[in-house]
Amino acid sequence: MFTELIPGLPEEIGLECLTRLHYTAHSVAARVCQRWRELLRSRDFYYHRKHTGHTHKAACLIQSLWPVQSQSGGRKEVAQPSYGVSVFDPVSGSWDRVEPIPKYPDGLPLVCQVASSEGKLVIMGGLDPVSWNPVKDVFVYEFTTRRWTQCKDMPSKRSFFGVGAVDGRVFVAGGHDDSKNALNSAWVYDIQTEKWTELPPMSEERDECEGIVIGSEFWVVSGYDTENQGGFKSSAESLALGTGRRRRVEYAWKASQCPRSCVGVDKNGNLICRSESNPAVRIGTCGVELGGLTLVAGSPYQGAPQGLFLLETKDGQNGKMVKMGVPEEFSGSRSAMGIWPTLCR
Repeated sequence: MFTELIPGLPEEIGLECLTRLHYTAHSVAARVCQRWRELLRSRDFYYHRKHTGHTHKAACLIQSLWPVQSQSGGRKEVAQPSYGVSVFDPVSGSWDRVEPIPKYPDGLPLVCQVASSEGKLVIMGGLDPVSWNPVKDVFVYEFTTRRWTQCKDMPSKRSFFGVGAVDGRVFVAGGHDDSKNALNSAWVYDIQTEKWTELPPMSEERDECEGIVIGSEFWVVSGYDTENQGGFKSSAESLALGTGRRRRVEYAWKASQCPRSCVGVDKNGNLICRSESNPAVRIGTCGVELGGLTLVAGSPYQGAPQGLFLLETKDGQNGKMVKMGVPEEFSGSRSAMGIWPTLCR
């Protein structure tokens, strides 16, 4: 697979040269020849880069795009905001905007869920941004080609579900169906084969839950039943990825507190709420670990512009939270942050 990559060089030297290419050069390098294209897009090459320390974590953010203003009866009216994917690279400090999904050129499905694994970004479910009808679309973004691919649909329409990803698999649980019924069902999606496999159901319904992978377990945190909307549970459920066994954990979360986007893990593996980490991010809190750093967004009060902060973590201890300078098009009151998956490049 790795032979004669660069004429005149031993195959291992050619491989090392390509391994050191920055991910932003992959789309151009893939056009050199078929051998390079197949290599750069292969799963083996991704894991080789990761094993040799030539990948790093970046953050993908769901951000509202600049709203359109129109005149009506002498008043300015702001259209329903649309959303896109932004990427922050903590190594270079650069920002970028991911191309729109061809099926949704004017904005992502509302409240869609985002996950990432093996250098790919996965978006699924949510509401059609025009009709607001639930959808079961699945899209995968490949950073090597900088293109979206529409993949096999979710088994059913659902929104506000928990999601987590590891080793090329995306785990989905809870949420509600198109009739607003809370769900206890769970599935796993294989990115490579595009195969959906049903998992053992949870012990109870969990709408507006949060999903997170902790070690070798997929956790589904809080949520509420169909008949108890907004009554967030204090419990969580975990699924052992190796054995498929479930366990329920009582008092894992503060009762009546929404877990969406603000669930974190401390040095002891316990669940924490990021909105309690600093008064500057009490409202609309989101966060993601970036290897020694935590990127956190939030507002001090309802209606305030959201800020972006970097929190350094060393030896399991959190350091000082420092506010970031962000380019205008990626910041301010008109650019609210959303879901924060981790992405290895």
